[in-house]
Amino acid sequence: MKPLAYIAIASLAATAGFGLYRYALVPSHPPESQAIPFSGFQASPPGAAAQAAALAPGVPAELPDFTLADLEGIPRSIRSWPGKSMIVNFWATWCAPCRREIPLLNQLQQQHADTGFQVVGVAVDFHDDVLRYAQDIGIRYPILIGEQDGLDAVSRFGQGGLGFPFTVFTDRQHRIVMFHLGELHAEQAQILLDAVTQVDQGELTPAQARAAAARRLTALEARAARPDAPPL
Repeated sequence: MKPLAYIAIASLAATAGFGLYRYALVPSHPPESQAIPFSGFQASPPGAAAQAAALAPGVPAELPDFTLADLEGIPRSIRSWPGKSMIVNFWATWCAPCRREIPLLNQLQQQHADTGFQVVGVAVDFHDDVLRYAQDIGIRYPILIGEQDGLDAVSRFGQGGLGFPFTVFTDRQHRIVMFHLGELHAEQAQILLDAVTQVDQGELTPAQARAAAARRLTALEARAARPDAPPL
């Protein structure tokens, strides 16, 4: 039987259906009475994303350093890829949206490794289950695995029980540029990668990149709601 912590997270995820997500963004300097609480299962008010520039409470400004076992059982730090912009994806084998993301993550690793990006999966699950699944499906990027220590890593991102998947995008200095809660899709991923690239090239600060990405994400969501809209 899986630990109660896993069951609780799975139940929350199933109830929410992973249909709503936030980008861990809040409006710049919102009035106290209008501050937006961070919840992976609460939709943002209209226009909030376009004003976003700050990470939500609980999300650290830099990638926390934690160590988990890799597929070979060897302890490995998440900081084992110095000088790389990180795409850190938290997932579990029992999570259907997590499984659906894996082909895209494989593709991102293949297409963007030469431009300085590194995908790392963090599986909060049992080691044997992850090893078997990774071999069966053909995951082509590094995987770190933890049970309670995996949950401890999750809690360092302010995501105690909000469910999976979630993905953290950092620049080469390990600063968190974007945070995506929910299933990641190709068009969203490209916007988030563009934001990180602009930070790495010194064109924008992380806050400026978040605001620019939020505007594009808002336009993407609006276009998705209108199938007849012209491409961006």
